[in-house]
Amino acid sequence: MKIYTKFGDRGETVLFDGTRVTKSHLRIETYGTLDELNSHLGVALTDCQHPALQGLLTELQQELFVVGSDLATPVGSKNEAKVQRLRGEAVGRLEGHIDAATAQLPPLKSFILPGGGLTAARLHVARTVCRRAERLLTSLALAEAGGAGEAALRVPLIYLNRLSDLLFTLARLANQLDGVADVQWQSKKPG
Repeated sequence: MKIYTKFGDRGETVLFDGTRVTKSHLRIETYGTLDELNSHLGVALTDCQHPALQGLLTELQQELFVVGSDLATPVGSKNEAKVQRLRGEAVGRLEGHIDAATAQLPPLKSFILPGGGLTAARLHVARTVCRRAERLLTSLALAEAGGAGEAALRVPLIYLNRLSDLLFTLARLANQLDGVADVQWQSKKPG
């Protein structure tokens, strides 16, 4: 497979169905942000010392690739049968991971600021990129409102919402496993 196609030289790229779109197209912006999120998970993995967390982050990277290919292939396209679509079970798995991680943590009693240990801080960055991807996907779903594309984006949208919750929880868990306290927001009274 060639790495360069030269479509980008004109500010265009090609969806998996062969449709040419600009690189500023909302669909491209959305799955490009998922790619960025996946890269942040890779960075978080570089210093993570906990095998269970490493395994989960690797699993999430694999799943994000599925979400990206899902978004790169509009519903009804000629290559649709070649693409794995995200299923509702993926959302259930994320919820299970959130519940399992939360069970290992002290109750949340205040807002948590991004930070603590290095792995946790990197997971917080990943969480914020995930939230941006979720906002972009919401815009894409609204742009395709009323069509088959909107319905096809429902599961990925829910998935990203849960994924950001999971990344927050995993950041807290990483801090706990590293023996580092979460950074709690300190409310100051006005005046």
